Amino acid sequence: MSHAPRSGLAAVSSALLAMSRHLEVRDVLKTIVASARELLDAQYAALGVPDDHGGFAQFVVDGVSEEQWKAIGPLPRQHGILAAMLREARAERLADVRQDPRFEGWPAAHPDLADFLGLPIRDGDDVIGALFLANKKCPRNPGGCGFTEEDEELLGILAQHAAIALTNARLYERSRELTIAEERSRLAHELHDAVSQKLFSLRLTAQAAAALVDRDPARAKDELQQVTALAAEAADELRAAVVELRPAALDDDGLVATLRTQTQVLDRAHTARVTFESHGVRALPAAQEEALLRVAQEALHNALRHSGADHVDVTLDRLGGGAVLRVSDDGSGFDPRSVRRAGRHLGLVSMRDRASGVGGSLTVESMPGKGTTIEMEVPGG
Repeated sequence: MSHAPRSGLAAVSSALLAMSRHLEVRDVLKTIVASARELLDAQYAALGVPDDHGGFAQFVVDGVSEEQWKAIGPLPRQHGILAAMLREARAERLADVRQDPRFEGWPAAHPDLADFLGLPIRDGDDVIGALFLANKKCPRNPGGCGFTEEDEELLGILAQHAAIALTNARLYERSRELTIAEERSRLAHELHDAVSQKLFSLRLTAQAAAALVDRDPARAKDELQQVTALAAEAADELRAAVVELRPAALDDDGLVATLRTQTQVLDRAHTARVTFESHGVRALPAAQEEALLRVAQEALHNALRHSGADHVDVTLDRLGGGAVLRVSDDGSGFDPRSVRRAGRHLGLVSMRDRASGVGGSLTVESMPGKGTTIEMEVPGG
């Protein structure tokens, strides 16, 4: 058994430390891929998390530009060498992947891969990912020198720890989701109990005032004053509940981080690719941040549940002192002129109400078969 040189062990140690620093699944995946490529001096690295439908729920690459990645097109299916790694759960080290009988080609824009090293990422008996590298860099031999047994050994160490880091990140996200759900359930019960009691008292007092208005106007006046007081108390209860129900993550993390986390969760949960980018956005008034988040959630729900989209892109950019949110998908689209039907089906009325309620505006661009873009602008606070 060969042993990594001291510099190699130091690189492994650095890679493991980097993975352990992240709690979000997408960040962990990116760190694993970048660490593997740097550790083994490869030109390309990728990590695919399989779904249950013959494709990948997530697929992260390193060494490919954003323009190249967009040109390549949809995520790969579980076929060829990738399928073999996932199915047989063993390493694949090839001098030239193109010469392997299982090779099935790749899209025209895909980079040309030759030497190949791939390993499954396993959690017990389950394969939770496939990590692979291609085109080992060799300064003395531009034609390539291929991956070695030592490279495979190093990648094996990385894959074992990647499984731990990925599992921990998933548990963290699940725990956070459950905590939020439990807190909302508790608040819902408290809201129901407190406001129901106030409204019940309000109703009885109003009925008493109505019964007394003819025969005892003075007492009726007292009862009406009590109605006013009870109504004010009910309004205070509602106002306090609404403040508590404001998404906790907004207070803790801010709008940009909250949107990033939610899109990452949706990207993992759906077959469609969900991305998020933000540029130069500053903190906004609380009401505006909540409205932007709610509109983004509604638009994402529509795109993922109803449009059949393969890609959904969310962007949040600075606009003067305010911000502009865009949620674009490549789904089935609809005719915005059919306002009554589309508005009811897609929640456009509530989204417009949220936007106007914070001094903003909402526009919808869509066409049957051409996808949909929902844009919300808010002014500076």
